[in-house]
Amino acid sequence: MVLVTTSASNWIVGADAVHGNPYDGATLSEVIEQTNQLTGVTPKQAAVDKGFRGTKHHPEGLQVLVAGTRKFKGVLKRLVKRRSAIEPVIGHLKHDHALGRNFLKGKQGDRINALLTACGFNLRKLYRCCLDAAGSFAMA
Repeated sequence: MVLVTTSASNWIVGADAVHGNPYDGATLSEVIEQTNQLTGVTPKQAAVDKGFRGTKHHPEGLQVLVAGTRKFKGVLKRLVKRRSAIEPVIGHLKHDHALGRNFLKGKQGDRINALLTACGFNLRKLYRCCLDAAGSFAMA
């Protein structure tokens, strides 16, 4: 599974199931394209782990920051450190949003399950934000 989150607040803006065992870097272009289709915004930077080394598969116009490959300074260093914030999101998706269980059939079922899990994560996050802003909702 491949996830794309925002750098500031970890909203999931892209999710897809990957089949087989592809090289991580080969999935980057597809996920950036999906994020552009879903949000209408093309990311300018991507903080990724060491599995995305090598520039052969990196899309043009995207600054790819590979964590652990070199010393970054200032803002770039902070963005690379934010990459590790996606690990708890994956854990919450598996535990709280049933990403570990998939009852849908085939490759399309895997993709649908990943997308619906990401939507559920964002809806729960939105509900918590609204709850904090309004104080509490009256449940009928």
